[in-house]
Amino acid sequence: MGQKVNPYGFRLGITTDWKSRWFEERHYRDFVVEDWKIRDYLMRQLEAAAVSRIEVERTRDRLRVDIHTARPGIVIGRRGAEADRLKKHLEELTGLHNRIQLNIQEIKQPELDAALIAQGICDQLVRRVAFRRAMKRAIQTVQKAGAQGIKVQCSGRLGGSEMSRKEQYREGRVPLHTLRADIDYGFREARTTSGRVGVKVWIYKHEQEPEQEVAATANGAREEEYEETEAPVSDLLPQPTEPDELERQLAQDEEMERQARHEHHEAPHFRKESD
Repeated sequence: MGQKVNPYGFRLGITTDWKSRWFEERHYRDFVVEDWKIRDYLMRQLEAAAVSRIEVERTRDRLRVDIHTARPGIVIGRRGAEADRLKKHLEELTGLHNRIQLNIQEIKQPELDAALIAQGICDQLVRRVAFRRAMKRAIQTVQKAGAQGIKVQCSGRLGGSEMSRKEQYREGRVPLHTLRADIDYGFREARTTSGRVGVKVWIYKHEQEPEQEVAATANGAREEEYEETEAPVSDLLPQPTEPDELERQLAQDEEMERQARHEHHEAPHFRKESD
């Protein structure tokens, strides 16, 4: 059987940092469950906010939650109303009143974030966009952003077929066995009418030295106002303005798939000869 390792956990302490930063001996189990409840609540409340990851840091009596998003305006809300609502519910969830610090961190390059790319593909699959077009469009977007390599994999009932299958596309280099390689990994699920479709994305940005410090998160919530929008995550990614070779290839692939799906294959009928 294949021995698959999560690329993020494989590089912990080398090129990546922990998403939960705290140490506890007696109440370790309770804190792990509490961290999961915090992330589950925030991800369900902020489905349209393009949230990439949520980091939790604990001290003796305080809790800090960092939300990395491409749309900080939706998380903050008008005059900070949405952030206050989330913070109030987190206080009720953890029992730490007036001891929770909620930080909203803006992602400067969403087209190089694997989780957001996977979420964008999922949004297109839900809107019945052909999965090959969505995958190849994501690959083109990431390559234009300057990544050295990308691999995209979709598994499930692709195209509404009866038999589930797995398809993947790769461009460039994705050295999964190189620990110094800065590889971002993201996984999302698309809830389509025919079932769930899993989307995995690996993005190889560059190779860095192990002693380089992982990018630290800025302290304090952002106070500036952002314009709120409810557009899907896929609209964050730049779209080409004119048809190119990829568009023509995608159109040909979709036409071939459509013809193969609508063709009716039957076994040949032989007429019985009578004596």
